[in-house]
Amino acid sequence: MVRVMVVDDHPMWREGVSRDLAAAGYEVVAATGEGRQAVRIAAAARPDVVVLDLQLPDVSGVEVINGLRAEVPEVRILMLSASGEQQDVLDAMKAGAHGYLLKSAGLPEFLEAVSRTADGDTVFTPGLAGLVLGEYRRLAGEPAAADPAAPVAPKLTERETEVLRLVAKGLSYRQIAERLVLSHRTVQNHVQNTLGKLQLHNRVELTRYAIEQGLD
Repeated sequence: MVRVMVVDDHPMWREGVSRDLAAAGYEVVAATGEGRQAVRIAAAARPDVVVLDLQLPDVSGVEVINGLRAEVPEVRILMLSASGEQQDVLDAMKAGAHGYLLKSAGLPEFLEAVSRTADGDTVFTPGLAGLVLGEYRRLAGEPAAADPAAPVAPKLTERETEVLRLVAKGLSYRQIAERLVLSHRTVQNHVQNTLGKLQLHNRVELTRYAIEQGLD
């Protein structure tokens, strides 16, 4: 059973989301409306997925993401926010969120997003994925200062490179598995091996790397 934590400062919304998750078969391990408390609870409860609002009364959602990544690095973070502003989306994804869904989403879309986030996919409300990829392409086009002490990039296998290319195109693990005639678990293993070799943390960073290398 996937363990989910809900962080939102509106009690009715928080309770409603928790009920919907429980009814869908998820284990809701905690629900809170404060960011600092969320990080402390997550460190003890070890949820698989945190559904996180961007605007909280004590600290920002971005600060919560940083705290969660420090305390529970394996947790996957799905932003559920009323804001679709470009800077809000980019700030959350750059901080390490694994997906961004607007609160206008319907219940089936939300539950699918939680499921895909738990499976390791990066999930966006339609239209936001292009915004994030566009920003990473812009950053990839900016010249970087040369660092003579920088280590040589590790060599990926042909299959890892093939999977990485499809990740950069925005395909889900299931879509990649179908295209390459592999199991879902095998695709996940290739992605995890690639993350380890490149010393990256999530699919968002992996996508940016692929774009910088011209693999998209």
